[in-house]
Amino acid sequence: MFENFRKFETEIAGRPFVAEIGKMAGLAAGAVLVKYGETNVLCTVTMAPKPREGVDFFPLSVDFEEKLYSVGRIPGSFQRREGKASEKATLASRVIDRPIRPLFPKDMRNDVGVVATVMSVDPDCSPEITAMIGVSIAISISEIPWDGPIGGVVVGLVDGNFVINPTAEEKEKSEMYVTVASTADLVAMIEAAANEVDDETMYDGIMFAHKENQKIVEFINQIRAEVGKEKVDFPSNDPPEEMFEAIKEFAIDDVKAALDTDDKLVRDERLKPVYEKVHEKFDEEYEEQIEKIDECLYKLQKFVVRRWLLDEGKRVDGRGIDEIRPLAAEVDLLDRVHGSGMFTRGQTQVLSITTLGPVSDAQLLDGIDNETSKRYIHHYNFPSYSVGETKPSRGPGRREIGHGALAEKALVPVIPSVEEFPYTIRVVSEVLSSNGSTSQGSICGSTLSLMAAGVPIKAPVAGISCGLITGDEGVYGDFMTMVDIQGLEDFFGDMDFKVAGTHKGITAIQMDLKVHGLTPEIIKEALAKTHKAREYILDEVMLKAIDKPREELSKYAPKMLTTKIPVDKISEVIGKQGKVIQKICAECNCKVDVEEDGSIFISAIDIDDAKRALMIVETIANDPEIGGIYKGVVTRVMDFGAFVEIAPGKEGLVHISHLDVKRTEKVEDVVNVGDEVIVKVREIDEQGRLNLSRREALIDVEGLVPENEISDAPKHNKPRRNGGRNHK
Repeated sequence: MFENFRKFETEIAGRPFVAEIGKMAGLAAGAVLVKYGETNVLCTVTMAPKPREGVDFFPLSVDFEEKLYSVGRIPGSFQRREGKASEKATLASRVIDRPIRPLFPKDMRNDVGVVATVMSVDPDCSPEITAMIGVSIAISISEIPWDGPIGGVVVGLVDGNFVINPTAEEKEKSEMYVTVASTADLVAMIEAAANEVDDETMYDGIMFAHKENQKIVEFINQIRAEVGKEKVDFPSNDPPEEMFEAIKEFAIDDVKAALDTDDKLVRDERLKPVYEKVHEKFDEEYEEQIEKIDECLYKLQKFVVRRWLLDEGKRVDGRGIDEIRPLAAEVDLLDRVHGSGMFTRGQTQVLSITTLGPVSDAQLLDGIDNETSKRYIHHYNFPSYSVGETKPSRGPGRREIGHGALAEKALVPVIPSVEEFPYTIRVVSEVLSSNGSTSQGSICGSTLSLMAAGVPIKAPVAGISCGLITGDEGVYGDFMTMVDIQGLEDFFGDMDFKVAGTHKGITAIQMDLKVHGLTPEIIKEALAKTHKAREYILDEVMLKAIDKPREELSKYAPKMLTTKIPVDKISEVIGKQGKVIQKICAECNCKVDVEEDGSIFISAIDIDDAKRALMIVETIANDPEIGGIYKGVVTRVMDFGAFVEIAPGKEGLVHISHLDVKRTEKVEDVVNVGDEVIVKVREIDEQGRLNLSRREALIDVEGLVPENEISDAPKHNKPRRNGGRNHK
């Protein structure tokens, strides 16, 4: 039945990699079931037969689809089926999109859809990497024009050695986790998370991965040679060359004058009359191609910006090639929030707000990997007003999710452990104004916010981007890099190489390209320039706003106390149907979280409430000791004394003779039901009953001096010992 079925096999990092073609999804332009270890991903690509009208971009969509059957789980949603893509699936789609997009013809307008469906997951074989290679195979064997293939691997650093595609166990120990995609000659994409790794080690790791990718590219080329379809022609959407040259000759001086400013709003206003003037001149001449006139003007702006940089070393805002825009850093801009910090770079401005919560506020994850929760959460918002536009908010898109994840990745290595700082931490970055590099502004602003909130981060993190201009858009013999690219240089340039890190080393990298890839020389230069810029931002701006994390939390932040109890005591702390823990929370105005290992996390706005709850928990978990001092509540009053509950289920008698440092005639003269009192354990009898003393607690804790020779209570008030303790 499957006459065209073919199977191709190789090995990546010592594990079998298999590509099966011709059995599944036969109506797609290209389809392959790839198997890496026991990870299986079906990768398909299709292309619309005709260009989409009215668009001036290449309409490519990439979807990475997580199926929970791949890990033997039923979705936890009400409908018990997969819904909207998770954030991790969205990030995987972006990682695949970035290296493949620049390899399609820039003037193609046919819709292309890529779908990678994860059908089985082996924890030691990344489904994202499996999908990336599978997508490369699917496009390569299809008739769709493409300058691939690409190969992709992850490189880790375990015990000082580079490891390709680290296993789940190796990933836990790795000092970096860097995804690298490559063509046969160039590095096409870098996505890195690292634990303050130095530039040289990062560069060597990237090159190590690039070498492995070249073997994968060779394997895919062999597949294409055997089963690949002939590539089809497509109608070019570029404006006619003579049309562009005519508009260029007419408007180039006006365009130069309009672009020559450091203010985005001024630039936009200057360009409006230029567009009107060009349309007035050429609309009649190009009546059937009026929509191409704006494309020519866009192309002309790109030409001017690129030639200024390459020929004159000139930037539109007058800065030097390695000069950073004016910077500003502030903290404590908002009332009542737990921490806030604002970072401004030129016309890019990001305000980050930190919120602290109990450990139970950690985000629960329902995905196809082993991560089930996270306690550091970073969200990024990009409202339309930040670029002077008007459109309704519709929730975060892929870009917002990606930028938030990049900032999160950059800061995770410096976030204290739950043992050091028992909080869930959420940071929200609000982009107030955008003229390029908002993701890196988010990292800087969030560092300020975390320190202002009193989060004891291990080191401050700064982020900066490096741009690239190549001669004739891809001729690498003639290139230049520049630090801190603004929006125009991002739009018209070839690269946005974002690097975040501390003084010690790199914590995150994300690289976006519009060309086929980077040479080793460009990568090394970008790392060196961003390192120098990070040092300047940290020392000259951020640390002058706040030089270290605050030692005290905001008065509005919850105060957290922790302890650890024996596992067999957990049920006593929780109580039947949760009644004990609910009572603690209600009485102490706090929240108590209990982990399976016996770790207890108590949070309350008032530290005294938290201390009271902690004392109760420890009293329940640890039997009261003779000489121990506790805070309790009077539950019953008798003629002979008062019963005090020092913890749920643990009650003792304070005899009238031990109620006060002075003689007590009547119990109600000193305490009543519901009063909070401090008591000391005098005695624990053979039946485990507690004899308590408020008198001795007052002497020990408050230093009160007893009256001379305080006698016992009157004989008529003194009951027999057993009778008193058994009275209900």
